[in-house]
Amino acid sequence: MLQPTVLGDLRRAVAAGDIPHRSVKRELRDNLISKLRSGERLFPGIVGYDDSVIPQIVNAVLSQHNFIILGLRGQAKTRILRSLVDLLDEEVPMVPGCEINDDPLDPLCASCRGRLEEAGEDLPVAWLPRTRRFVEKLATPDVTIADMLGDIDPIKAARAGLQLSDDLTVHYGLLPRANRGIFAVNELPDLAGKIQVGLFNILQEGDVQIKGYPVRLRLDLMLAFTANPEDYTARGKIVTPLKDRIGSEIRAHYPNTRQEAMAITEQEAWVERGSRDDE
Repeated sequence: MLQPTVLGDLRRAVAAGDIPHRSVKRELRDNLISKLRSGERLFPGIVGYDDSVIPQIVNAVLSQHNFIILGLRGQAKTRILRSLVDLLDEEVPMVPGCEINDDPLDPLCASCRGRLEEAGEDLPVAWLPRTRRFVEKLATPDVTIADMLGDIDPIKAARAGLQLSDDLTVHYGLLPRANRGIFAVNELPDLAGKIQVGLFNILQEGDVQIKGYPVRLRLDLMLAFTANPEDYTARGKIVTPLKDRIGSEIRAHYPNTRQEAMAITEQEAWVERGSRDDE
């Protein structure tokens, strides 16, 4: 089937059941079920977790939870998060040029809502590949609310002649830009407490205050975190409001057997270096 290029055609395709229209967590769940039924290997390249960590991840995705992976260094936490991309659809429709990957059928940002009112069923539709639906951030103490959620852009407001409180003046941060995808935060305890509370607020309540102005964003995404328990007291902690809303906690571990450790070493080693002919 040809991909629709305007909203009217997209609506008809969704109504006919040719194109699914669902939340990100439901999308991940449905695609995971399809892989389980077909017997396809989950998370290729992850060794030693078939009977321990992977079943926990499967349960978290099936339950449509945000989750956190706890483990020490070198336990494939980040690799697992990046592998979640394989559970997304190949492509999903979006409003072309939108900073937060708006759904043409239900746009969030003021700009896309205005374009929808103006163009109606002729609103153009673009297609977003799954490789662009994964946003990853390494948490550090210097990360700000502006980095994660966004900030007011006074230059944009001045050029457009808008009040600072107008939604169109917002410069979106990483979390809104991950809308309709997966947002992964590595080493969550390193985030300052107020940043963690900001994450909780926009996820739980769908709103956030930026420079004192309330901004409502009903984002559709799945959050996945990693943390190293050894660093909790040394570098920070996960604040209780956010921790209580993380649906699943998954424990990683080092290889259980010598054979698994050797398999990991063989997989990651650079052994085929080729030859150099100097003559």
